[in-house]
Amino acid sequence: MNYKLMLRTLGRTLQLEALCLLLPMTVSLIYREDPRPFFFTILIVGVLGTLLVRLRARPDFYSREGFAVVGLIWLVLSLFGALPFWFSGEFASYIDCFFEIVSGFTTTGASILTAVEPLPRGILFWRSFSSWIGGMGVLIFTLAFLPKVGGRTQVLVQAEATGPVSNKLVPKTALSARILYLIYIALTVIEIIALCIAGMPLYDSVVTTFATVCTGGFSVMNTSIAAYGLPACEIIITIFMLLCSLNFALFFLVITGRIRQALGSDELRFFLLAVALSVGIIFVNILPSYDSAGRALLDTCFQVATIVSTTGFATTDFALWPTLSQFVLILLMFLGGCAGSTAGGLKASRVLLMVRCAHRSLRRLSHPRVVKVVKLDGKTVDEDTLNTVFVFFTCFFLVLGGTCLIVSLDGFSMTTTCTAALACLSNIGPGLEAVGPMGNFAAFSGLSKVVLSVAMLIGRLEIFPILILLQPATWRRN
Repeated sequence: MNYKLMLRTLGRTLQLEALCLLLPMTVSLIYREDPRPFFFTILIVGVLGTLLVRLRARPDFYSREGFAVVGLIWLVLSLFGALPFWFSGEFASYIDCFFEIVSGFTTTGASILTAVEPLPRGILFWRSFSSWIGGMGVLIFTLAFLPKVGGRTQVLVQAEATGPVSNKLVPKTALSARILYLIYIALTVIEIIALCIAGMPLYDSVVTTFATVCTGGFSVMNTSIAAYGLPACEIIITIFMLLCSLNFALFFLVITGRIRQALGSDELRFFLLAVALSVGIIFVNILPSYDSAGRALLDTCFQVATIVSTTGFATTDFALWPTLSQFVLILLMFLGGCAGSTAGGLKASRVLLMVRCAHRSLRRLSHPRVVKVVKLDGKTVDEDTLNTVFVFFTCFFLVLGGTCLIVSLDGFSMTTTCTAALACLSNIGPGLEAVGPMGNFAAFSGLSKVVLSVAMLIGRLEIFPILILLQPATWRRN
């Protein structure tokens, strides 16, 4: 293990976190709030990051170090990122602060706060901005703005990448990261402008956009997007939630004129089909309980988009919808967005590959001699990738079961316990019943909050980095 290079990489990321904290501190100064929570954190994080960067290390970096350092970076950034919340005195315990910032960095949107509107605007800004940072991945963020992290950067990107296949836009990893962030920033700016035009205040437009393009779901209003009562804003947010749950490589293809190639994506068509079917089923199911078909359709589209993109906003309490609609939403919680997006969940490409593998296995049962390969976008998917997908599914459901088992010690109902675990592991935010769109995670014990925080990190990092980080074998010299 190249510990010194791992620590140097961690130091670079901590330096960037210190720079990012300048923005919410500036917001605090603008609104004449106490900037000291951010100042003290910047001082601690900045000094520690600078000391770590000064370490001299060999440049060799391999898969084991890559997975381990990615998991370590997300954990350490969360531990230090929680300090502004703790120094502000607005949170009951450091565990609550840790849960909230992990929920931000992992773009989960789950919260222990019973009321967000009384909080200082600087604190709320950091809460939403942390999710914007985590949306495209902390390592990609670091490579885009501080590319000299040392070692083999492609190993780091693969360790943090979402989806079974890594999409590299151009040969150079750092340049790919910058292109991704240019697209990300462009979507952010466009949505801010659109929300302002639609009637949302500037500050609210900024923090809501941060929570939308990263599919994070943090709102500065207690009743989420429903508080504004602006249908135009709901439509805009719905569109951007769906856009940001698509593979960002598709945007690059469209920008470079390869529209036909982008539209030919198997994952894109599978994802859009799932969204369309879900909207149709839920709309028909809830229509009798609405006075207006237009309002029913808007609520349906919004809630399907917010769940499948794992954003977690709300315009209505879908926990009160009929059982069929709730079941469809739970299925969408498992599905999630596309690979290479800011969304969580299993990812549409993995589910599609599992379906095609199942079809191949059934064909082999009836025709043992048939030779059939699994393809994605017209290309054959190698058996190693398919095996990794199977391992991912197995680990996902084992972690989900273990999380449910520990959280069940708190004595909540089966629905609350299971959907809370699923909402955190899939980085969705709200579940059903006590953790529904109008509820929160405040009532859970400290142990459950820690376990759910780890589940959020595991889900955001596609399971393997955190599990590898926790293995004793990872830290042995051989």
